[in-house]
Amino acid sequence: MTSLSRPPADTLDYPFLRPEFFAALEDSGSVCAASGWTPHHLNINRDGRNLAFMPLYLKTHSWGEYVFDWAWADAYRRHGLEYYPKLLSAIPFTPATGPRIRFAEGADQPAVARQLVSQVIELAQDCGASSWHLLFPEQQQLALLETCADDPHLMRRTGVQYHWFNVNQAHSRYQSFEDFLAALSSRKRKMIRRERRQVAEQGFHIEVVGGDNISAGLWEFFYQVYHRTYLKRSGSAGYLSRDFFHQIGATMPEQVAMAVAYSHDKPVAAALYFFDSDTLYGRYWGCQGEYDFLHFELCYYRGIDFAIARGLHKFDAGAQGEHKILRGFTPVETHSLHWIANPGFAEAVGKFLVQEQRQMERYREEAAELLPFKNAQV
Repeated sequence: MTSLSRPPADTLDYPFLRPEFFAALEDSGSVCAASGWTPHHLNINRDGRNLAFMPLYLKTHSWGEYVFDWAWADAYRRHGLEYYPKLLSAIPFTPATGPRIRFAEGADQPAVARQLVSQVIELAQDCGASSWHLLFPEQQQLALLETCADDPHLMRRTGVQYHWFNVNQAHSRYQSFEDFLAALSSRKRKMIRRERRQVAEQGFHIEVVGGDNISAGLWEFFYQVYHRTYLKRSGSAGYLSRDFFHQIGATMPEQVAMAVAYSHDKPVAAALYFFDSDTLYGRYWGCQGEYDFLHFELCYYRGIDFAIARGLHKFDAGAQGEHKILRGFTPVETHSLHWIANPGFAEAVGKFLVQEQRQMERYREEAAELLPFKNAQV
């Protein structure tokens, strides 16, 4: 495993590229060869200076990625070929759009990006990887990589997520949750108020706690309900270990918050957020039982409250969930880049992605028509 070099402080705003985040994943054993995520992170160093860092993993499966290529792996298998191992540049278990290369200030980004891509392809050839996939890059780095990587050709894949934007019809930020509700149609405004009222009527006391004030006991509680919820939904344990959560709480508390629901002074459910100067990221959730609308309250409405209070531009509440649309979350495009070593499969995948993109564009347009705003924001 290569060093997780620390770049200048002004490049550390995005929480999921911080060395502390990767260290927590790897020190805790959540990400390792045994879990199918072997780290091969790339660093570009010159004259004793770290110019860039890009996460890279050798994968033996496709779990925990949220850009699904199981059909590609199956096609390889049916043709007597091996799809795994593959190379992946992504934030493990985190389908949040953001930078995927951490550049040092003043780095020649096009030149460094070309060097990174060249090193990835060389590694793929050395280790027999079928492909390389870079997931959820933000627009600037997406364009940079596409421009710098004409050979090898990187194919773009388009998906859809649902993000809440802190922008009202006057193109200024909301001043309160009620200000946000005022932008909705009467029917949807009443729906959200009814859902929040029913949470209150169940007797919950809810607090949003900053990372510095999340106790070891709360982190332990969160770990337990996170795993309980995974087991109930999928029949398997969650990806992240106990030590991951405790280490995150100790090493990057200034970018973490937790919404906790109490019943009779005991915690019963919680949602974990990360945030930077622009965006709130809703990441993990867990609950001890079934409670009406408590998931919506902790994972969405308290997040909107938090984003408004801090003046954040956006709330990325995670992958999937069409029910978010009716609660003010706009369908937006997400992207990934893919390199396939086998020319025949690369051609077939390229044709598939063209068709899939058309479908995604139609879906996003149709989904946007369901937005609850008085004048739909597309």
